[in-house]
This record gives sequence, structure tokens and C-alpha cells, in this order.
Amino acid sequence: MPKIALLGAGSTVFAKTLLGDILSHPELADAHIALHDIDEVRLQTSTVVAHKVAGTLAAHPVIVPSTDRRAALDGADYVICMIQVGGYKPATVVDFEVPKRYGLRQTIADTLGIGGIMRGLRTIPVLLEMAADMEALCPQTLFLNYVNPMAMNCWALSRASSIRSVGLCHSVQGTAEQLARDIGIPPAEVNYVCAGINHVAFYLKFEHAGADLYPQLRAVHAAGRQPAWNRVRYEMLARLGYFVTESSEHFSEYVPWFIKRDRPELLAHFNIPLDEYITRCENQIEGWHAMRAVLEDDATTLAVERSHEYGASIIHAIETNSPAVVYGNVPNIGLIDNLPAGCCVEVPCLVDKNGIQPTRIGTLPPQLAALMQTNINVQALAVEAALTRKREHIYHAAMLDPHTAAELDLAQIWSMVDELIAAHGDWLPQYH
Repeated sequence: MPKIALLGAGSTVFAKTLLGDILSHPELADAHIALHDIDEVRLQTSTVVAHKVAGTLAAHPVIVPSTDRRAALDGADYVICMIQVGGYKPATVVDFEVPKRYGLRQTIADTLGIGGIMRGLRTIPVLLEMAADMEALCPQTLFLNYVNPMAMNCWALSRASSIRSVGLCHSVQGTAEQLARDIGIPPAEVNYVCAGINHVAFYLKFEHAGADLYPQLRAVHAAGRQPAWNRVRYEMLARLGYFVTESSEHFSEYVPWFIKRDRPELLAHFNIPLDEYITRCENQIEGWHAMRAVLEDDATTLAVERSHEYGASIIHAIETNSPAVVYGNVPNIGLIDNLPAGCCVEVPCLVDKNGIQPTRIGTLPPQLAALMQTNINVQALAVEAALTRKREHIYHAAMLDPHTAAELDLAQIWSMVDELIAAHGDWLPQYH
């Protein structure tokens, strides 16, 4: 039976989803599940939930909770990571509130922008500590990363660690399902090929029974039938000719065109929810205690349905040699010709007993590659800062961020970076 370690298992709802996916496969139903978190209270809740998931599925895994990361990693065949360094408070709040003082507003702040940069600078050192532990305790493991900023984290790992890793997101399969519903086609019947970088990948092919579905998607936009929460992405379809994977609220802060302090009508027209991640976190915190009581109640049974997350599919495909196709974030080693070598790209991957095997895409449409490059510039400099501890590259990353540069001048950007570094304190390593 494989040993599967979940790092950040105190993310109880997501842990439940992944455990339900894993244990729903008969071949994995007796797996050794190592649950790790630094929060003992949340770890206890997740342990209760894990046993209930197993009971619902009539599975018999070995479930071992621990606050000792090295114990959880020792001998692990697979490591699933879902941590958040610094949490909502103080770190995420700082990422939003300090930029606001400079007039820079954000929606999610976990992937790009100044919030994504700071999150990456907090997270990469911790991931590298984990990688060092894995190199010592389970060097042949496969590291499945769900942690944002995805591209920065995966790029840093590929540069600084020998551990096999892949970054996983649900934006590709999730958006494909949304688009299918927009045009009234069963999602399971849609055939697509998607490629790019995490959260800025595009559907190069989107078909049903061999017919191109892009004319129908363009008709949705032309008729104004797009969902109110998805206006940004449909606008980009009209401008670029292809549909992007990540949500409108995310995408709006990756580019310079939608969030402008002197253009409130843009926010209204495109229905852009500023501080959206803050709102989500506050709602989750408000509901957590009630949810915890329900989850831990002996009378509560948990329904389990397979999700569209890729983690369990990867493990099952490798363990059983049953081929599967997933979208993974991997180094660009001959995969996309017009993106930089070594950067983190999101492409279809074949998975079987040989592991993760990325698909060569070739050349992307030039307008898509050019847009991605504006994001890759930021990722590259943030990773450089994290790996070299050179403070200058934090400034450089922020200077080249599309949204930040559209709103602030150079003096403001440098001052904001200084203030953020000071505010994060010990959550960041020392830079020189």
C-alpha cells in the first residue's frame, strides 16, 4: 500500500475532498494516509473527517496524524501539499492593506501582482525546507503541489530541488465545464487542448463531436449572454480569440486594463469584486466553528463524491498503470517553443507507471505567448529573489508587474515593497 502524506491537512474541507477521491479507488482504499499540520486543533478535526470519509467508502486506510513533518514524510510515496504560509491573518491581510494605502487594489492576490509576489516570497522558503526533508526521507516521492502562487512555487522547486514535482490546479477542467454549460453542451462531451501558464492558459482547441465550439462562445459574448461574474474573460475572448482558464476576478489583476483607481465604471461594467479573497476568508472563518461542530459530531455521516481534482487520478494511474491525462504545471523543457526554457508551464500530461509525462505543444499563438510573458517576467524575478535572497529583485518583480505598473510610479512601488517587507517581519527570510 502506498504512503500518501498530506501537508497542510488542517485545510479540512480540501483534505476531505482529496481523501474522498483517493479512497474511492479500491486499489488505494488501504493506503497509509499521513496527515500533517502545525495546527493541532484543525489536525484533530481533519483526522475525524478522514475516518468518516473512510467509513462512508467502506475503505480501510491506515490514518496517522502528526504535527511532526519529518514523521509524516518518512517513506512517503506521494506528498500532497496544501499549506498557506502566514495564513489569512496576518499575512494575507497585510498583502491587501499595505498596497491599498498606495491606491493599489486587488481581488485575490495569490498568483501575481504584489500580493502574489509576497505570497511567493513567504512560501518558497518553506517549500524548499520540505523538499530538503523529502530528499532525506523519501527521495523517490512525487510531490503534488496545490499551493499558490503555483508557477513561482513550482519554478523554484524545479530549480532548487531534485524532488519530482507537479503543480495541480482545477482551473482547466473547471472552466471547461463552465463553458460547456454556457453553450448547453454536456461537459463530458467536450474535447479540448489547453496550454500556457497557470491561471493564464488558453483553450487552443474546444470542440464537440469534431465541431469547433468557439463560434458559439463568441456568440454568447456578442449577445451579452455571458454570466455577470465572467465578463472579463469573455471580453478577453473577443480581444485575443481564445478563452483563458482562470476566473474573471483572478484574471482582472494579471493585466493592466480592468482595475483602475480613476475608472470605477470599469469595475461596475465588468463586475470585478475588489477584496474578493478577503471576503471569502471572512466568510469561511465565520462559518468554521459551526462547521467543525458538525464535522466532529458522531451523528454526522459524510457524503463523498469524486471531485475533478487531479491528485487522486495521478496516484491511481501510477499505482495501477492505468493511463490518465491531467493538466500539470511542469518545467518548460521543450514543451512550448515561444515561452522561456525552464519556466513553469501548464500542459496536458500523460500519467501511468512511468510517472508524469508532459505533452509537447509547440508554438502558441503569438498574442497569447506575449501576454504570458508579461506574467513570466514577474514570476522569474520573484523566484530569483527567493532563491538568491537579493532584495533588489523584489523591487524588479513589482516594477514589471502589469497591474502594479499601471497604477503606481517607481518611487511608490519601491516604498510599498519596503513597507510590505517590514510588515511581514519574520514571515519573510532576510534579504540583502
